[in-house]
Amino acid sequence: MKIVVIGGTGLIGSQVVALVRANGHEAVPAAPSTGVDAVTGEGLARAVEGADVVVDVVVDVSNSPSFDAGPALDFFTRSARHLCAAEREAGVRHHVVLSIVGVDQVPDYGYYRAKVAQEEAVRGSGVPYSIVRATQFFEFIAPVMNMTTEGAEVRLPSTRLRPMASADVAAAVAEAAQGEPSDGIREIAGPEAYGLDRLGEITLAAKPDGRTVVTDETAGPFAGMPDVLTGDGAAHLASTRYEDWLRQH
Repeated sequence: MKIVVIGGTGLIGSQVVALVRANGHEAVPAAPSTGVDAVTGEGLARAVEGADVVVDVVVDVSNSPSFDAGPALDFFTRSARHLCAAEREAGVRHHVVLSIVGVDQVPDYGYYRAKVAQEEAVRGSGVPYSIVRATQFFEFIAPVMNMTTEGAEVRLPSTRLRPMASADVAAAVAEAAQGEPSDGIREIAGPEAYGLDRLGEITLAAKPDGRTVVTDETAGPFAGMPDVLTGDGAAHLASTRYEDWLRQH
């Protein structure tokens, strides 16, 4: 199969490219740095050229540069519209999109509304699809902690997450890309649920830097989130534990 990976040079996309190549498929990383811009449509026709109903899977793991509702909505809806149009023209048989667990249950969060709009655009495109919804990545925890640091204090809410390794996310996306379209949603999550403040404590215990965690329910991008970010009972649980991942990184 020829698998085009939109966002194929990023955290998840580069791993998806490596995984599908290891299984003997042709993987084409597509990103602005490779001359493909899904938001403007530049380079998309060339990227999917030769894609047909028999051999092609297009994987969308692009990410928005903004968490604000307006720019994120514009980014995701325009990129989905251009990508699906290029897929229809080329006869692509499968569109896989990476989304977020709980994305349709947080209407007050603009970035999540934008991801819902992206999902809806894919569903209505006429191209067979699979949606993979993942929980937050381990790699995002340290940046969130840096965002909420005040002096020697890391202020974090107790919002419950079930984070997972980006490698496990990439493996699930690659598996979906190499399979048949589900025309539905698959949820994946990490093996254990934690409060975000507890994740901060675990991080600093493994990598002390003089900071301490203070529980603050108003701090950071996950403040006030409802308890929807851990996945339901149907979510597939990955095996990598956060403590083990910290030791390896």
